[in-house]
Amino acid sequence: MIDRAHQDLVRALPYARRFARALSGNQRTGDGLVASALKKLMSGNAVAEDLPARAALYQVLVHEFQGTTTDGDVGIPLKQRVLLLLTSLEELPLTAAAAVLDITEDDAAVALTAAREGLKSIAQTSVLIIEDEPIIAMDIQDLVERCGHRIVGVAHTEADAVRLATETKPGLILADINLGAGGDGMQAVVRILRHHDAPVIFVTAYPERLLTGETHEPSFVITKPFEPMMLAVATYQAVTGGMQNI
Repeated sequence: MIDRAHQDLVRALPYARRFARALSGNQRTGDGLVASALKKLMSGNAVAEDLPARAALYQVLVHEFQGTTTDGDVGIPLKQRVLLLLTSLEELPLTAAAAVLDITEDDAAVALTAAREGLKSIAQTSVLIIEDEPIIAMDIQDLVERCGHRIVGVAHTEADAVRLATETKPGLILADINLGAGGDGMQAVVRILRHHDAPVIFVTAYPERLLTGETHEPSFVITKPFEPMMLAVATYQAVTGGMQNI
């Protein structure tokens, strides 16, 4: 049983990394939180209330993160952000998200409603979309605009992405990984960030490939296909730098 429990934790790691990175605002802090939480769970030094492995990791991650940050008066409070991330980015049902936070489902529902209302007042920013499929790019553009942001350009190739970023200086970059014959989305972002500092959200159908805990990986990853709320939550976290500045 112990071996199986450990295997379940290992399988949950990519999801835990995505959650922790989005919560904290960067890869290094997020992956450090995951390593600490995993160590506690595997050593038996954390009580997870009989939760499944993935939810148990989330619970310990939240406890670990609460010990490293203060929940100030700026933006959406920590508990509400956690609920947004768990239900939208990680797609947990409300019951499971409430269990992670050790609160009642009714309290979670109230907090989640308040969090979603808070998203409506998100500060608008300019967005560069990097996506080689025109129809998908149009859908993403529509979702981004519905979130209240302004599109400064849509790049279908690596070269176009670098050129548009240089010209427009976007406040946020939303990038696909595979640009087909047009190049590599991650390489485009690397080239852009040499000269322009902006948060980046990567969009991919295979998020686990970008969440291995290796040296250079994205801080924000969302999965294709995605719902408007998932994009809104990821955008909010990226633009505000997660919870690390609160």
